[in-house]
Amino acid sequence: MIKVAPSILSADYVNLQPDIEKVDQAGAEVLHIDIMDGQFVPALSYGPGWVKAIRPITKMVLDVHMMVQNPERYVDDFAKAGADIIGVHVEATPHIHRALQMIQNAGVTPEVVINPGTPVSAIEPVLDMVGQVLVMTVNPGFGGQKFLHSTVEKIAQLDAIKKAKGYDFDIEVDGGVNDQTVVECAKAGATVAVAGSYVFNADDPAARVQALKDATK
Repeated sequence: MIKVAPSILSADYVNLQPDIEKVDQAGAEVLHIDIMDGQFVPALSYGPGWVKAIRPITKMVLDVHMMVQNPERYVDDFAKAGADIIGVHVEATPHIHRALQMIQNAGVTPEVVINPGTPVSAIEPVLDMVGQVLVMTVNPGFGGQKFLHSTVEKIAQLDAIKKAKGYDFDIEVDGGVNDQTVVECAKAGATVAVAGSYVFNADDPAARVQALKDATK
């Protein structure tokens, strides 16, 4: 059964605490927090203050996904704010090893992220450093996009490397996830599914969390 990571990008910002509590009580293990800087992606969202405000209201793992140019600038701020996982895009820094090392040194689980157009080979040299790999299954920066089926092959490649080398990182998918696409991802080796609009745009977000779990039993 896959772990579910609702993305607050699709939640009600004015009623964020009730929305978080709904998915928490429904059994979601992870809360996905998208950080966007208006440079690496066109949109803007959140900062360390949001993470600090969310930390006391849930025991869910806080997975901070930095869609940020030169993410090294903010690693310490998000670590201090209460992030459990910090994800950085290999495309966003010329120094991915150093960025992941900074996250490790801050006492947080490092995560490396790849866009749909980036091959798995680009992150192979750092896979021994990470606790999670995030495969973007849409282009980053906007919610509500259609799932890119071509990305499933990358999940399978990562799963094969993980098994061959004895690594234990989670494989997370983000973008266009619903109760159908999640099955394809789980079969390929995904262990965590980010879901934004599928969960929070529904009348009953808790039922959607359960639907993702049921689909991957």
